[in-house]
Amino acid sequence: MHEELACGITELVRRQGWGTGTRLTERLLASELKVSRTPIRTALKLLEQRGVVKSAGSRGYMVGELSGAEDSNTNPDDLDAVYIRIASDRLSGKLNDRISESQLMRRYDLPRASMLKIVSRIASEGWIERLPGHGWEFSPMLTSDEAYLQSFRFRMINEPAAILEPSFVLNEAALRDVRAQQVALVDGDLKCAGSLELFQINNRLHETIAECSNNAFLIESIKKINRLRRLMELGVREERQASAAQCYEHVKILDLLLEGRRQDAADMMRLHLSLVSTKKARMPLA
Repeated sequence: MHEELACGITELVRRQGWGTGTRLTERLLASELKVSRTPIRTALKLLEQRGVVKSAGSRGYMVGELSGAEDSNTNPDDLDAVYIRIASDRLSGKLNDRISESQLMRRYDLPRASMLKIVSRIASEGWIERLPGHGWEFSPMLTSDEAYLQSFRFRMINEPAAILEPSFVLNEAALRDVRAQQVALVDGDLKCAGSLELFQINNRLHETIAECSNNAFLIESIKKINRLRRLMELGVREERQASAAQCYEHVKILDLLLEGRRQDAADMMRLHLSLVSTKKARMPLA
């Protein structure tokens, strides 16, 4: 478990873009990885020995050199490719609900440390859980076209509602940050962005808007449906022209919010989700 958590912490640091010197607290990591602080403490000591984190005394730990966490013979791009293969195989029914680390290592031809990084990443995203012993069990996900479209209906109800919540407070800095990402995609980044990266960027936008609602139930429900639809999104073969249109719609929604036009933003969000669901329903799986 401690080795798994160490990999999970390392992956979390990478995903969040926390650079060298960023402070890490046991409370934050325990909350992000959904465990108690005691195993987090042991995992941090393992990472300290490897130079991935450094002790900051009474202030906890801070990020060290992530290069110390890499397998010398494994390219991070190769790990991303295997991650997507696992998602595709799970979506197509090639992987059983329960599977062992050894089976995964043989199927994808990776050493244990590399495979553990990938599985820990998948676990942190909520679509696999460790079983007692050495096995893993995939969580229920959206794997049918009908369920996928129903997820859009769910979002069309809840995401506009989040924008109109009485407790909604605009986080201008966060919205401008995700807006800059969308503009960068339109300006050329879209040509080289992989399906996983694109999903994460767009996910962040929708969840950032939802978080402004300050409604814990809406925020969690939107994040949960995003976790459930991850496999279907990675399996949809989408034209980049369609992706560009979605980016423009994202920017329009953000601009309306920044102008204080919440009702218009909510209406645009509903229309955006309706258009996207119609387009993706006609797209083939990769």
